[in-house]
Amino acid sequence: MEDLRIEKMDQQSAREIADRWKYGGEYAFYDMTADPEDYAEITSPEQRGERYFSVFSGSALAGFFCVEREGEAVELGLCLRPDLTGRGLGQAFLRTVLWYVEERFAPEAIRLRVASFNRRAVKVYERAGFERTGTARVSTNGGIYEFVMMERRRGA
Repeated sequence: MEDLRIEKMDQQSAREIADRWKYGGEYAFYDMTADPEDYAEITSPEQRGERYFSVFSGSALAGFFCVEREGEAVELGLCLRPDLTGRGLGQAFLRTVLWYVEERFAPEAIRLRVASFNRRAVKVYERAGFERTGTARVSTNGGIYEFVMMERRRGA
């Protein structure tokens, strides 16, 4: 990936992600169309608010992330474009996102949750200093799924 650039998410990027990004196999779980609430949130400027950011590689949309403040911590959700997954690009993408979040929000901790089946994402997060803090069963995408809860403390 070329140098990555972060911008507040605009409607064009939101629509591209929500309507065109399709993951294969079990990763279809991450398609925005798989969860009506997620789809509505990302496609509505009012619901997206100031929490969603697009990540570009050159002029191409490469991924996105959202940040939710929780006291001194932030909850982070992030996604790489489907055709870029599984190619060893996750670490560079995550480093860029973490740098931005730490600079802009200065959290004591960054928390995230990842579907338990997504072992490759868990590995990327662990390499970046995230530690497992537990698991949770979450109602989403029309079912109940197990998620790994992870956290990275400031300075990790």
